[in-house]
Amino acid sequence: MSTKTVGGNDLKVGSYIIVEGAACKIGNIDISRPGKHGHAKMRIEGIGIIDNKRRIIVMPAHDNIEVPIIEKKTAQVLSVHDNIANVMDAETYETFDLTIPDELKDACVAGVSVLYWKVMEDKILKQVKSGEGAAEEED
Repeated sequence: MSTKTVGGNDLKVGSYIIVEGAACKIGNIDISRPGKHGHAKMRIEGIGIIDNKRRIIVMPAHDNIEVPIIEKKTAQVLSVHDNIANVMDAETYETFDLTIPDELKDACVAGVSVLYWKVMEDKILKQVKSGEGAAEEED
């Protein structure tokens, strides 16, 4: 599991954290004021990168939290079957299957280069880099 620890005060909307063991993109951060004897609390709303599930965590603002280390890599599509693409990594020549997102189905054909993210133990197809009708997905 490739993660690192970051202070709660360093988190920003759009960055990534781990909530309930899943990598999430931060959608909203609410910080409450400290009480007479207490500490400020953070309410962080995250959207799962893999499953798009909404997760919420409440923690003291001064606590540390784990964030995933996201590796962005390129690969070449070898073949496509339904919504699964068999790809080969451009650096290691490892072959594996990736699920094709709905918005990239038309552009993902054999022979094109794609960008994929390696997040913890999961691999996610994010963008078609070259070829006819290249489509992009926003981060």
